[in-house]
Amino acid sequence: MCDAHTGNGERQLSITPAIADDVAAVGVIDAIPKLLEVCCRSTGMGFAAVARVTEDRWVACAVRDEIAFGLDVGGELKVQTTICDEIRSSGQAVIIDDVPADADFCGHPTPAMYGFRSYISVPIRHDGVFFGTLCAIDPHPRDLRGSTAPVIFELFAELIGAHLAARNRLEASQAALLDQREAAELREQFIAVMGHDLRNPLASIDAAGRLLKKTPLNERAAGLVDMMHESVTRMAGLIDNVLDLARGRLGGGFAIERRPILDLPRVLEQVLGELRLAHPERTIEADISLPGPVTGDGRRLAQLLSNLVANALVHGSPEGPVQVLARADGEAFELSVANAGPGIPPETQARLFQPFTRASLRPHQQGLGLGLYISSEIARAHGGTLEVASDDTETCFTFRMPVAAA
Repeated sequence: MCDAHTGNGERQLSITPAIADDVAAVGVIDAIPKLLEVCCRSTGMGFAAVARVTEDRWVACAVRDEIAFGLDVGGELKVQTTICDEIRSSGQAVIIDDVPADADFCGHPTPAMYGFRSYISVPIRHDGVFFGTLCAIDPHPRDLRGSTAPVIFELFAELIGAHLAARNRLEASQAALLDQREAAELREQFIAVMGHDLRNPLASIDAAGRLLKKTPLNERAAGLVDMMHESVTRMAGLIDNVLDLARGRLGGGFAIERRPILDLPRVLEQVLGELRLAHPERTIEADISLPGPVTGDGRRLAQLLSNLVANALVHGSPEGPVQVLARADGEAFELSVANAGPGIPPETQARLFQPFTRASLRPHQQGLGLGLYISSEIARAHGGTLEVASDDTETCFTFRMPVAAA
């Protein structure tokens, strides 16, 4: 099996990276030294090893040597000179109590080459593939077949194989996770670049539309210019959302500028006025009562309100009003948007604040499904929360921001 004597098959060659990884994988199993000790003590064998065996390589992965056998971890034998090579082909364990008395191996060249009389070796497999062997030798005969040695070696071989299989699964999972992270980062970088590059041509279209509106046009042409302006406005909003998504993912979160907002009621009313103008057929009711300034990012809070009201207009009942409530006291600022209509299923609620959720759940509706995600990130950046409560009659989104956190 192996040889302590120079010239009897031992050699040191460069090990391929794959085999080096296998040797290292066995080496990090904490229990291996103890397993080999048990193998030696329970059988009386003087040398035990875990070997990686392939068609052309035999490499020691772990060794216990009590007889100065001379083979260390990483030591390599000519695989054709080992019985382990035959075990790799047959897949069966080999047990020899005493070579001269064994009918199958008394004339075998390997025992004479390596100078052993007793031998035991069992295959190690993981994921249904042969890996190598757990083997032991001794220059004296030993009673192996009539002892617990076969059971112990089989059990230890299964244990080693299970560990190697677990290692492979872990490495595969880590590789898949790394691939997913790299793909996600590349996707978000692409989104950011695309969103940024779309701004310039869109600004040109907007400028051209504004010039056209100052030019005498017939009724049909004026209507087309208005449609173009509405499309530009909507596209600008989509680009802003995409850029916000990229900033939030790549930049570690939304950046905000906290400062006392002296005119927050006016800022919120302006947002609602724009939405009323865009949806003249809908009713938006507002109750805004803010006795003093609120510390936060006014532009971002306006964006949060715009997203929530737009969401209510799209998904709420057309017959019912959208109700906006804004309150502040010494402890917190609260902003809520409610709409009538059927409730949101619990399984959907759990995903509402994930990006692209609306697009995936309601593909027939316009938008990328980023509004609620961006709103939740704005709330998080302010040290606040965005929650939803929904039943069969009403759905209400509520943003709460502690004044102390702000």
